[in-house]
Amino acid sequence: MERVTFTIEYIFRASPAILYQFLTTPACLVRWFCDEVDINGNAFTFFWDGYKEIADLIVDIPDELLRFRWKDTEYDNEYLEFKISQSPVTGETILLLTDFCDEDEVEDQQHLWNSQIQELKKEMGG
Repeated sequence: MERVTFTIEYIFRASPAILYQFLTTPACLVRWFCDEVDINGNAFTFFWDGYKEIADLIVDIPDELLRFRWKDTEYDNEYLEFKISQSPVTGETILLLTDFCDEDEVEDQQHLWNSQIQELKKEMGG
């Protein structure tokens, strides 16, 4: 099965700094993304229902860009990226999420991310 990249754009009313905090701190990540997270340097260990995955934070530009690479992947060129910007016109914060999956799973992955980001927005207060 061929692997593909997809990008989804989300709009937030919170500042880039607040969104960045929700993407990088354990106390915030457990509110919307995972059951538990341990951070050791650039290694993030995420836990869901007893299952764990480790991701290395390979790019970290505060309030702008986060890129993670999953440790146990067979695809070295893949990553999970959160790109944060602010609209000069509306002042809204824009999150561009980039991820990879099999080509027949794009719709399911997008639905999963939409659900996760809705939870994030709820936790952030909009």
